[in-house]
Parts: sequence; C-alpha cells; structure tokens
Amino acid sequence: MVILGLDPGLGSTGWGAIVREGNRLSHIDNGQIDTDPAAPLAARLLIIADGLRRVIDTIKPGAVAIEEVFVNKNAQSTLKLGQARGAALVAAAAAGVPITEYAATLVKKSTVGTGRASKEQVQAMLRTLLPGLKLAGPDAGDALAVAITHAHHG
Repeated sequence: MVILGLDPGLGSTGWGAIVREGNRLSHIDNGQIDTDPAAPLAARLLIIADGLRRVIDTIKPGAVAIEEVFVNKNAQSTLKLGQARGAALVAAAAAGVPITEYAATLVKKSTVGTGRASKEQVQAMLRTLLPGLKLAGPDAGDALAVAITHAHHG
C-alpha cells in the first residue's frame, strides 16, 4: 500500500510517500510545498491545497496520514497551523483517500522510540529505515515519519 504522510504548516507543508509491502517499507518520494509569507492567507491555503492535489494525483496513495494540531503558547500560530491543516485535509478528502490523524508524540515514538525526539533524531532514523533517502527538507522528513507511523499503526 502507498501511504502519503503530511506535516502541515502555513509556511511549509511537508509530504512524504512510502510503500508498505508486508513488514518492508520503501521510499517513493518527498517534498515541501512552500508559501510566500507576504501573500494573502487565502492564496497561501490555495497553494497548499493545489500542491497536495497534484502530489495525490501523481502518487495515488491508498491512505493519507496527517499530523494532529498541537497547541502552541501562541494562539495565532496554532490558528494558522489549523488552517493549513484544513487545506491539506480538504485536498485528501476531495481525492477520496482515507485519512488518519496521529499525535506528534506518537509519530516520534513510532519512528525513534521516544515521544520527545528532536527533528535531527527523526531524520537520522529515517535514513536508517529508508536507505539512500534524500530529504527535501525538515518538514518532508516529518511527513515521512507520519507515513511510517501509519504503516505501523494504521
């Protein structure tokens, strides 16, 4: 099964695709959809939704896994993250792909073994689990970790 993991963010939404065959995981592709901070909010959300629609049309996942919203101390940041997440959810729902949500701590625990792992630890483990991996960026790495979590728990 092809699994598309998503790490939504208004500035950068990461995506990563893997295939699960039995207990074996293989990397397909990964990337980031970046938006211009100077652009209007609605335009940025459209860029995220359209970019993810193109990824979904190309990769044709059997499942989408997305990271849940965590609450920041800054309410404005949490709201923007929620809006980016909404754009990602709409893109996947429009394609008719089943969506599962995972807490960030579960993603880290499933990938590294501890729910408080750093981005660097997650990326190091991804390179172990997916040999030859070239990451498009840190958000793409987080998205691959979400996909791996779904492969183990979905």
